[in-house]
Formats: sequence, structure tokens, C-alpha cells
Amino acid sequence: MKFPSASVDQVGVKERAAKFTRRSIKTETKSAGLRLAVSMMDLTTLEGSDTDGKLQYLCHKALTPMSAQYVCPPCAAVCVYPNLVRKAKKLLAGSKVGVASVATSFPSGQVPLEMRLDEVRFAVAEGAKEIDMVIARSAFLRGDLKRVGSEIRAVRKACGKAHLKVIFETGEIGAYDKVRLASDIAMRSGAHFIKTSTGKIASAATLPVSLVMLEAIRDYYYETGRKIGMKPAGGIRSAKEALQYLVMVKETLGDAWLTPKLFRFGASSLLTDVTLQIAKMTDGNYQSADYFPMG
Repeated sequence: MKFPSASVDQVGVKERAAKFTRRSIKTETKSAGLRLAVSMMDLTTLEGSDTDGKLQYLCHKALTPMSAQYVCPPCAAVCVYPNLVRKAKKLLAGSKVGVASVATSFPSGQVPLEMRLDEVRFAVAEGAKEIDMVIARSAFLRGDLKRVGSEIRAVRKACGKAHLKVIFETGEIGAYDKVRLASDIAMRSGAHFIKTSTGKIASAATLPVSLVMLEAIRDYYYETGRKIGMKPAGGIRSAKEALQYLVMVKETLGDAWLTPKLFRFGASSLLTDVTLQIAKMTDGNYQSADYFPMG
């Protein structure tokens, strides 16, 4: 399979991305946007110290981000390691909150392919409806694009009916041209979503990087008619930033992408600030963070 190469104007991307930080949003629209942002969040617990108690807390937070008086929707999904999928599925049973699992030797991807595929199959068998995979960045960086594409296709096959999110780790692959190339490879190899980062390195989601990926999705949609989802992950912490991302999605891809089915935030720490802002807009004053779930 041949993958198109696109030269990205770095200055132009940064200028376009900066415009989304200057949009004026009316109060009513802001309130709706913040609640929409909550419904798009994937809450994660991806540490070696994960316990049953921590998972139970995370699932409760995803189901009930705020008390009933604020009319706040649940989050989109809880994302865990494969060994916690079964427990998460049980805790979320009967709700619309999905169970996602990182697989393919997250976050490095540095094990043989068949072992990564076994991990995917295990997570799906345990009940995961979404799989977040990492690409083989070493292969990508040395130009072995055929391997990157074939591995994504193999993971997609192992997912069965589960949706596949493909993580690039944009802070490692570097220039916007490479982010665009990774986006094209993932989409043409069967990804349902493309995702910026694992959240495990300092350089993660940014507006310019995300814009490059959104524009790749737009161009692929025009070419094929297939809608691909997008997930910025890592480093998005404020309600203001979340709204900027939603504006960017709307103006780049249109209202059809303003749904958890096609856009997600991978930022558990974001939930605290968004819920604080919703409470302020409802009550007219800031609440103590002690009354809200922390990331």
C-alpha cells in the first residue's frame, strides 16, 4: 500500500491554530460546550499502582462527574490496562460509559507483534469495546512505513468488532509532516480513531498538532466518505483549552464530529476544571475543588 506524502506549512498551521484561541463564545454556548466536553472524556488509570479501589473510584467518577443538580452527562469511556477490563466492565454494566483498553505493549510498543496481538485479543475477550494501540515508532522513524501499516491492519483484525484508536506519540515522531504522514497511514490501514499521545511524555497534545490531524481526517473524508475520529491526549487541563479544541473541530470538520463517537479527550485531569466551570456558571460563584472529583 502506498501512502500519500503531504508537506505541511508549519508557520501556517501555528497561525491557524492560534486563531481558535481568540474565538468569543456566548455564555449559553459555553455551558453546552463544557457539558459536551465531559461527554467526550476518556478517564484513564494507567499506572503500576492501579488497584481495585482506584478503578472503582474512576468508574464512579465517569458515571457521575457531578451531582444531579448540574445536569452533567457521564464521560465517554474508562480506559484501563487489559487485566482490569473485566472489572471495569462489571462496574460500568448497564451504563453508556464504554470500556477501553490500552494494548500492544503500551506505551512503548517494544515487544514482538504476535505478543501485542495476543494482548489485544485478551482485552477484547475480557470485554473491551475500544482498543488504544501504539504504533512502532522506531519503525516509523527509520522509514519502514510498510511495517507500520501492516501492524495497524493486523491489530485492527485482532480487534474484531472493537474500535481501534491508533496512538502516534507526536512528541516523539516530531515534525508536522510526519504527524500528517502517520495520520494518513493509520486511516488507510483501518483505524477508527487517530490519537496524539500516550500521555506518558511531556510533549503531548497541542492545538497545532491536533489541527494537522484534523485536516488529515477532513481530506480523507473528502476522498473516501469515511469518518475517522480524533483523540488529543495529554496536557489538556483547562476548560478554556477544551472549548478551543471544540471550536477547532467544528470549524475544521463540522458539527458531525461534535460527538463522542468521533471526538474524545484523553485527559482525566481536565474533568476537574470543566466541572468547576460548569458549577460556577450554574451557581454564579466558584466552588471549592474539594467537592469535585480530582484527576
